[in-house]
Amino acid sequence: QLQLVESGGGSVESGGSLKLSCVASGYGYSSNCMGWFRQAPGKERERVADIDRDDKTTYADSVKGRFTISKNTVYLQMNSLKPEDTAMYYCAVLQPCSLQVKYATYWGQGTQVTASS
Repeated sequence: QLQLVESGGGSVESGGSLKLSCVASGYGYSSNCMGWFRQAPGKERERVADIDRDDKTTYADSVKGRFTISKNTVYLQMNSLKPEDTAMYYCAVLQPCSLQVKYATYWGQGTQVTASS
């Protein structure tokens, strides 16, 4: 049974940094595609970044140049955080490897990120 556990969330001031981690157990995630999504209160879950088996990465336009995804473990380095980045962040296994909510086959429980102005 695959399990994804996120950590590293917290509260920072605008412009600060956080590094999220996603640990997968029971699955060879290093040879597959992993992604990060986020969901703010009252909004739909949206794409953030993904990384495939060849380490090719994809980012949402809103985070390009500020966030970096890497593996193994699956990390999301978040720099220059803005109040609009405040959300619950979720790690997911993607199949096929396309950064869309509908292709997420497994989800973690989420970790809260808050950036205050």
